[in-house]
Amino acid sequence: MKAAQSLASAGMRSGTRLAVDGPSQIVRRSFCTQRPAAVRLFDVPSSQHSSRRSLHMTAARCSGASNPAMAFPCLDALEDRSQRLQSERQQQQQQHQQTATTETTKTTKSPRASESGPEPNYTSGATLRYHCEEPLRLDWGGVLREFDIAYETWGTLNADRSNAILLHTGLSASSHAHSTDINPEPGWWEKFIGPGEGFALDTNKYFVICTNVLGGCYGSTGPSSIDPADGSHYATRFPILTMEDMVRAQFRLLDGLGVERLYASVGSSMGGMQSLAAGVLFPDRVGKIVSISGCARSHPYSIAMRHTQRQVLMMDPNWNRGFYYGYGRVPPHAGMKLAREIATVTYRSGPEWEQRFGRRRADPSKPPALCPDFLIETYLDHAGEKFCLTYDPNSLLYVSKAMDLFDLGAAHQARSAQRRREREQKAAEAASSVAGAGAGADAVAAVCSLTLPDKPYEEQPEAGQPSAAAAAAPPPPSDADGHVASMMPGAPSWQPPADLVQGLAVLRNHPTLVMGVASDILFPAWQQYEVAEALKKAGNRNVSHYELSEQQSMFGHDTFLLDLKNIGGNVRNFLG
Repeated sequence: MKAAQSLASAGMRSGTRLAVDGPSQIVRRSFCTQRPAAVRLFDVPSSQHSSRRSLHMTAARCSGASNPAMAFPCLDALEDRSQRLQSERQQQQQQHQQTATTETTKTTKSPRASESGPEPNYTSGATLRYHCEEPLRLDWGGVLREFDIAYETWGTLNADRSNAILLHTGLSASSHAHSTDINPEPGWWEKFIGPGEGFALDTNKYFVICTNVLGGCYGSTGPSSIDPADGSHYATRFPILTMEDMVRAQFRLLDGLGVERLYASVGSSMGGMQSLAAGVLFPDRVGKIVSISGCARSHPYSIAMRHTQRQVLMMDPNWNRGFYYGYGRVPPHAGMKLAREIATVTYRSGPEWEQRFGRRRADPSKPPALCPDFLIETYLDHAGEKFCLTYDPNSLLYVSKAMDLFDLGAAHQARSAQRRREREQKAAEAASSVAGAGAGADAVAAVCSLTLPDKPYEEQPEAGQPSAAAAAAPPPPSDADGHVASMMPGAPSWQPPADLVQGLAVLRNHPTLVMGVASDILFPAWQQYEVAEALKKAGNRNVSHYELSEQQSMFGHDTFLLDLKNIGGNVRNFLG
């Protein structure tokens, strides 16, 4: 007991209280005789966080915690942006109300106009626009009664209209592949397009057309567009799209331009998928095909990565199930930023980042932080910041889902065609059975109904227990000795899937260039090898396949945007 009292006395002198709870229990408790006036971060209202930018708070340890609270400038920035956007939307609403009040004294104003809200600045500049008033029925149900396709052109269409090239974009890109007179800003393929033999697409020879895809947000009709039926944004009332739907819309544009047959269909990434789809859907209207870093069917890894991006975006409360348009609404910028960061990881490669960033930190003189700290983290943060307010979140959801649904296998094509026939029949029956003005509405309703599955999805079986579907499936292919063949392209006994060979058979007479990049993790090079081998197996004797090694390019999936020598050179040589 005397020892405990002695320790307690010593503790008081050193600023530490020792509580004696029993003969053998001594509990050390920190205390301070003078509490500072500063408050802790979590006591500060969120509206004041933006003024705190230091890495750690300077609150004294005597505030009651063992350590000072850490600052989070990355979260402060998100809060600041939300407040700024909210303020901007409120100002826009006030200005609109003032304008509306003034206008009502002069003219009769449409009641629908006030519901639309301000249009976000998603366009990449001035474009040409094709308006189609013929309804477009979509693969998975739904109808667009009318739609716009934003497009740009370079070069001159020749007299017999035989020199047109349709250039398909990746997910993020607009129609602005190259600068134009009405939009002099550099395009996403600026150095690949131009007059002369040094360019991949020589505008002295070819008439190049590039569109913003249906479902996009750079001028073409998409979720952010106004539904002509009620004057409100489509939002998530926009129907599910497929790559084939997008291509059909593009060919409506070609009809409007008077182009009956393309000299070539050219595309990279998602555009590489569309380039193949154009040939499959319209084999008589496409000459040559170029597919760069694309695939003939989406595979699990890329589907998983896009699913993750969509989930992150939809979990942002500001997404509001897709209805974030209009006055006073803040778009889901936080979810968009994170989704873009995930996407950026898949667009580049590990070898590039090892060389470019390594393990270097942005500022080694400061203590580590939970916000962006390593150079690679600051790079991803910057990529997210650039993208989060320039692309419509709903467009990201719809276009990325269309990529997931892509499959040029014969079975998938047959199922899609059957669905379309059934919906067209329902629409025809509804239109013929209802007389008068209601017939059109009923016909649309007949093809717009989307229902949930009758049964919940089957739980995955435990390890070692095959599912019912797997048990009923035929055994994997084997060689003469009974050894199971590898399912991955490149194995000695590998053969392209028969279903894919059958699906691509319609392209047997189309000269085709297929290119891949070894450092690409989003569309691995074996997927382009699969396309090339399936085409050859289908009887195509004019398939050119190139794979860039990691020594040739370590830029991963983004190589198609950067490599003039290999990507541009091979395209130029193939087109002739």
